[in-house]
Amino acid sequence: MTRHLFVFVAIVLAVVASLVAPTARAADRNFAGSAQLDYHYVATHKGNLNQGNGTYGFDGLTLEATAKVAVDVSDRLSANVKVCFGCHGFELDMAYLDYRVADELNIRAGRFSPSFGSFNLRHDVANHKLSDKPLPYDMGRMLRLRAWNMGVLPSPFPDNGVEINGTRWFGDRAQLDYAAYAVAGFRSLEKHPLDIDFRQSRTPYYIDNNGLPTVGGRVAFTYKLGELSDITVGTSAMYGHYDATNDLAYAIVGADFALRVKRTSFRMEYLARRTQLDTTGTAVLALPTSSARDHFIKHGAYAELEQPLTRNLDLIVRVDGMLRTGNYAVDTSGQTPITQRSSVVRYTLGTYYAFEHGFRLKASGEVWQFSDADDDGISIELGGHVAFVGTF
Repeated sequence: MTRHLFVFVAIVLAVVASLVAPTARAADRNFAGSAQLDYHYVATHKGNLNQGNGTYGFDGLTLEATAKVAVDVSDRLSANVKVCFGCHGFELDMAYLDYRVADELNIRAGRFSPSFGSFNLRHDVANHKLSDKPLPYDMGRMLRLRAWNMGVLPSPFPDNGVEINGTRWFGDRAQLDYAAYAVAGFRSLEKHPLDIDFRQSRTPYYIDNNGLPTVGGRVAFTYKLGELSDITVGTSAMYGHYDATNDLAYAIVGADFALRVKRTSFRMEYLARRTQLDTTGTAVLALPTSSARDHFIKHGAYAELEQPLTRNLDLIVRVDGMLRTGNYAVDTSGQTPITQRSSVVRYTLGTYYAFEHGFRLKASGEVWQFSDADDDGISIELGGHVAFVGTF
């Protein structure tokens, strides 16, 4: 009894001490966030795009918001936690530790978006100047998103794993960045899957469906042309399995280019994903199954120019698109919105106006051109976005 009383008193004193005594503070703490309210309207589509649980796309008012806490625990150790909200609901976008041995060697462990491509570095709504992402990285705002299963690599794509990255400087002008990682990878819970199910990466249980990790990496080279000008070229790759038995593989490759001359920026990026599909199920496949027809390839690319017109107003021009080739499942009605070779191209003209630092207006118009007409016979769509975005 005396021992139990002593333990109880010790616990009470420890709690009181933790409340009264000054808290040991980390070297630095930083809290930041962003929010975007976007209105999306597609003039050429009849009715609501959201009918059928977003079968065609998401229109109307949608909100994207993020909140991030970064803590420098020591000179070498830092932690980052970020949550986001969007059409997928709440998501743990990142929760990881960084241990920096040197500029050339940093060890990252936890939940994060693995290094792939250049757009993922600025996927936050406050870091790109159009309401929507480029089609290779698009999610909910892409038209016909269920038929296409969204983009090549919808961004962000947070995952559990380990990454080693670093930066090597060559003088004052040249910079080499690298990253190599092993993460849980994309997955599908279908018994006979025909594609990756990106929604499974955002379920409440962040558990891999197989025992093999996905591996990948990125290398980028940047050269400073001047005090406010630089050029960057990069390449990325990722490989893994998405089914429970590790029989169906996917491989993603990408290349990117960026040129910044003072306030003018030009970017190009290309992605391709080769995905094996299960040919042993009951789904009716359009092409006779063979080793040459047990997969499909989805290509995606964009080119984007940002040109300041005034101190507060920017003009943005973007052309992006995707091409899907290979086998596909025909639905029970015999109608399908994709074929053995389907493509989509989108032309976007937008403006980005800053009322003041931290509060901006995005406005853009879009022309979509599909290679295949939908059930209403439409192959060209017209739409637009108006959005308010802010940072805090």
